[in-house]
Amino acid sequence: MTEPTSDPGSLSRSKGPPLNQYDPAVGDPAPPFDPLRLCVFTTVAVIACLLGPVAVLAFALIAIAGYARARRAGLMRSRCRLGDTRVVLTYLTVVAAASAVAIPFWVMLWMRMLAV
Repeated sequence: MTEPTSDPGSLSRSKGPPLNQYDPAVGDPAPPFDPLRLCVFTTVAVIACLLGPVAVLAFALIAIAGYARARRAGLMRSRCRLGDTRVVLTYLTVVAAASAVAIPFWVMLWMRMLAV
């Protein structure tokens, strides 16, 4: 019979393989989730909050240019939820027009808020 030791590491050394070492039988761990998209979405939301319809118009115009270019290059279906690039372009055009109409009202709102 062995006597108990006061060293807490002695038990782990006496049983099984050493801890914290690579085991080829298990394989590589899955890479950790990278929340980059969440950071990008947050940044876009902050810009839209600060610049309002001006930012929406700018993003919509950039997206229209990108989708028009992609459509001319042969892209007919997008990974966008809307699918067909014609529908996506129509949606982006409506958003751009609505934000262009909203800009004067947004400016008047800020002028009224800052005049107080």
